[in-house]
Amino acid sequence: MRVAAIDCGTNSIRLLIADVESTGRVTDVVRQMTVVRLGEGVDETGEFSTDALERTFAAVDNYAALIRRHRVEAVRFVATSASRDVANRDEFIAGVHHRLGVEPEVIRGSEEAGLSFAGAASVLDWDAERKILVVDLGGGSTEFVLGTSAGVEHAISTDMGCVRFTERHMRSDPPTDTEQSMTAFETLSFLENVSEVMPLHETEVVIGVAGTVTTVAAHALKLEDYEPDLIHGAEIDLDRIHQSVDQLVHSTRDARAHMPIMHPGRVDVIGAGALIWGTILDYLNKVTEGRIISAVASEHDILDGIAMSLAHSAEKSA
Repeated sequence: MRVAAIDCGTNSIRLLIADVESTGRVTDVVRQMTVVRLGEGVDETGEFSTDALERTFAAVDNYAALIRRHRVEAVRFVATSASRDVANRDEFIAGVHHRLGVEPEVIRGSEEAGLSFAGAASVLDWDAERKILVVDLGGGSTEFVLGTSAGVEHAISTDMGCVRFTERHMRSDPPTDTEQSMTAFETLSFLENVSEVMPLHETEVVIGVAGTVTTVAAHALKLEDYEPDLIHGAEIDLDRIHQSVDQLVHSTRDARAHMPIMHPGRVDVIGAGALIWGTILDYLNKVTEGRIISAVASEHDILDGIAMSLAHSAEKSA
């Protein structure tokens, strides 16, 4: 079945057109990302700006053309963190429906977490009994999902992300020690809250998904260009990750812009994102008493989960 999955987050909107087999295997036809910064200023104003909506609708127009060209059978548009609580959400929903013919689903954080876990776990072959923690580090939220190959056991969404924390804390170029400390402190506060509702100490494998994690991975692997095939599934030790985090956080905006692995839309937010990721991994190493010494980067995430859900729904209704 040929499906189109769209994930609209705080920083970017992404499209996956894929053929999904009855086994759940997802074969890419088109995988594309556009940085639209939909959540720009939302933390302060509580609504989408006119410019952010225009950027997002332009991307949706392009995706609609691709969907028609590739004769997609079913479309699902999922809107995440930034779209949950804004005052002008109806304007956003109406604009997407007009362009795509489907209404965006502003999903709960728990469902977002489950879709991310399904996407990441579907392509990584781990021992069925090992506890996998999937961390989906986005622009406005970060999801933590703990489970095994059998499925999700615990999931929670938190209001921390690279765009949100850049706007809130890391405004200097490069960020000051105080700004970095505030970012790390708030990240740790969220992690303590997560630990109260899910047993992070049981984690045996950490899989990180989304652009911040894969960009840090590309840097740690010393790639000359952003190469998804080399990034996907790469298991990188924490020392190498922390070296890259430190370099990305302390680099100037201009220096980051000239890194060949860096997407232009991540230049100004990768510092906060990298610091969040590094702080999460330090915390996991601590609560597992040193058991977590590496992390896996995955290019497959919520988009793959959305595509699989479409095929599953079609199969149930057949």
